Amino acid sequence: MLSRKGIIPEEYVLTRLAEDPAEPRYRARQRRARFVSKKGNCNVAHKNIREQGRFLQDVFTTLVDLKWPHTLLIFTMSFLCSWLLFAMAWWLIAFAHGDLAPSEGTAEPCVTSIHSFSSAFLFSIEVQVTIGFGGRMVTEECPLAILILIVQNIVGLMINAIMLGCIFMKTAQAHRRAETLIFSKHAVIALRHGRLCFMLRVGDLRKSMIISATIHMQVVRKTTSPEGEVVPLHQVDIPMENGVGGNSIFLVAPLIIYHVIDANSPLYDLAPSELHHHQDLEIIVILEGVVETTGITTQARTSYLADEILWGQRFVPIVAEEDGRYSVDYSKFGNTIKVPTPLCTARQLDEDRSLLEALTLASARGPLRKRSVPMAKAKPKFSISPDSLS
Repeated sequence: MLSRKGIIPEEYVLTRLAEDPAEPRYRARQRRARFVSKKGNCNVAHKNIREQGRFLQDVFTTLVDLKWPHTLLIFTMSFLCSWLLFAMAWWLIAFAHGDLAPSEGTAEPCVTSIHSFSSAFLFSIEVQVTIGFGGRMVTEECPLAILILIVQNIVGLMINAIMLGCIFMKTAQAHRRAETLIFSKHAVIALRHGRLCFMLRVGDLRKSMIISATIHMQVVRKTTSPEGEVVPLHQVDIPMENGVGGNSIFLVAPLIIYHVIDANSPLYDLAPSELHHHQDLEIIVILEGVVETTGITTQARTSYLADEILWGQRFVPIVAEEDGRYSVDYSKFGNTIKVPTPLCTARQLDEDRSLLEALTLASARGPLRKRSVPMAKAKPKFSISPDSLS
């Protein structure tokens, strides 16, 4: 009616009628951004870096950090530029000495068989890559040509050395070895020795060992100091228990690394109801060691958000003894089973140990399984004797 009278535009009326008044006008809270991805990459973007020249002070590391296409392009351009530069130098020497248009009775040329820039470019390639076809060579007529020959050889060796070093470092980088160091997809919290423990499983797929392997764990969350300072990524180290002592591990077979949630743990007040994707909690696990075959230090990382922590579950055993040796079934690496666990924080469990005793009694009084007794075969109501057949 209002649109017909021209008071309200018709487009506005149709737009308002198309809206659902029952639909909420707010968006659901997004999942917390990871600080470290599951594959170990740091989710940090560096912006507004003004001092870009600092990267050129360490050219070798910059070349190693570049992607393969960029690295190969830089080395290709380095070779082409050096060949062209020294080709120009050889052409100028031949031009100044009069070797490009020789006449009868002229002196011996500085470089034989150079008549144009193309021949000078071919000679530059032959000198730098030491091909030596034999058609062109430097004579003792020009000392400057001998000096250019020495300089070009030195420059070519330097480019080759830098190229080979970068290719070796890029192919033997530490994160390549970390691809075979695996972590369980989920972490679990369950009872162990009467205490709530945060547990995860780590393994190595290769037979070559990681020497001096150590493991560290940190809790990253947003905190606010008593003075009002907001720390967006507050990192707190928490100790790990691995059965060997300290942070060192002997990673021959998959191990379950656990952290006892006690009064000194940042997870002391963590409740099962808080394990959802809205919770501001991330646990970072870092495994570091020396590769046995190459001697290079490698590091593998992963992280667990709150919704990736399973409460009241435990990892299934995957190591078994077969034919006089231990075998590992990696198909069950991340499998878990449910176990009786109190649905309370570690603080509440320490303050009221009766929760643990009640849980023990409940698990002991679990429902008994009825044993199925096989039914006896029913006897036939009549039988046929041989005499009746006769």
